[in-house]
Amino acid sequence: MSGDAAGDGHRSTPVRPRPAQDEPTVRVPEQRDPARDGRPQVLVAVGTDKHPFDRLVTWLAQWHSTVGGTVGLTVQHGHTRADDLPDAVPFLGHAELQAAMAGADLVVCHGGPATILEARRHGHLPIVVPRDPNRGEHVDDHQLLFARRLGAAGLVALCESRQELLDTLATGLADRSRFTVAVDADAADGRRAAVRRVGLIVEDLVAAAQRHHRPWWRPWRGPGPNGRRKL
Repeated sequence: MSGDAAGDGHRSTPVRPRPAQDEPTVRVPEQRDPARDGRPQVLVAVGTDKHPFDRLVTWLAQWHSTVGGTVGLTVQHGHTRADDLPDAVPFLGHAELQAAMAGADLVVCHGGPATILEARRHGHLPIVVPRDPNRGEHVDDHQLLFARRLGAAGLVALCESRQELLDTLATGLADRSRFTVAVDADAADGRRAAVRRVGLIVEDLVAAAQRHHRPWWRPWRGPGPNGRRKL
């Protein structure tokens, strides 16, 4: 026994360090073992955009109330309130997101290119509900344009209404094989090819938007013969 302990007759109690006050505490959902749980697992990811995505979260809360405990649901809800959803977390780190996608049977996500690519890299045909700027869910309509293009190419299951989402979830739970895609043997090369493809699609969308955009200003061309500005 140490001299300090012998002197006061008490054992010293180890002091646990407290987390820094400016360090956010993020609750991570417990990863279920499918073999132990037995329920199909649905992962929902809305990304990190500052705009709330109440529409999607509300649809999911209503759907989950009808399926009860027959489906395991994990929702990454970002800046959207998700009080009525179990296993809801605001954000997931990269490693946690990878683990959640690896353990999911179905993936529902917003129209963010990075999230869609990650889902496909894990062998999922993602169920995509794009954010709508007219509803205050984003600053522009790039997710709508991008998701519609991928939907037309069969690269995502596009859902733009509540009924489309409910029907797609029912189809996926009945036959999960319809929402799986082949993963390239060389994951690195496959991911690079996918990124290049997404880049080309985004460039096409931006170019199309610029062709239809008329600037509010006109360039200065100097004064006209009468001293007025040329138009």
